[in-house]
Amino acid sequence: MKALVVYESMYGNTAAVGEAIAASLRSHGMEVGSGPISRFAPGDVSGVDLLVVGGPTHMHGMSSRGTRKAAVEDKANRYEAPTVAPGLREWVPALPSGAGRLAAAFDTRFDKPRLMTGSAAKGIARRLQHQGYRLVTEPESFFVTTANELEEGQAEHAERWGAALAERASTAVT
Repeated sequence: MKALVVYESMYGNTAAVGEAIAASLRSHGMEVGSGPISRFAPGDVSGVDLLVVGGPTHMHGMSSRGTRKAAVEDKANRYEAPTVAPGLREWVPALPSGAGRLAAAFDTRFDKPRLMTGSAAKGIARRLQHQGYRLVTEPESFFVTTANELEEGQAEHAERWGAALAERASTAVT
């Protein structure tokens, strides 16, 4: 089974989560490509059985051109490769039809009630479904601190979620 894990990342946290998910999928026997969305054209998803898409939560939802620019200009940002363009808002709608293929969505956000923080994963999931993808699980959130660092235990959470995705994907296909 082939999977692709793509993400948008501003401070490196979403990238770390995405790569932990990809590693977990690989360890469960999947052939996995992974990286930032800038590395993959929307057409690169053809032939992929499971598409996993993630992004940071900004302003209660998916990032925008303005929030990406602010992250890049943030003097405290030490991440070498923040996503500038395209963003998920542009990339996901350009995907070819999912035709019922499997997908999953994740985000990084503060560990507060979703009502207060919002969730990029919800918007990603909605857009994936609109493109014809079938979600194998509910959107998932991974937590960051107010200092823009991944909270303790979140990398392991990503590995466990990746394992659950592998199991659900193999069950959904058979």
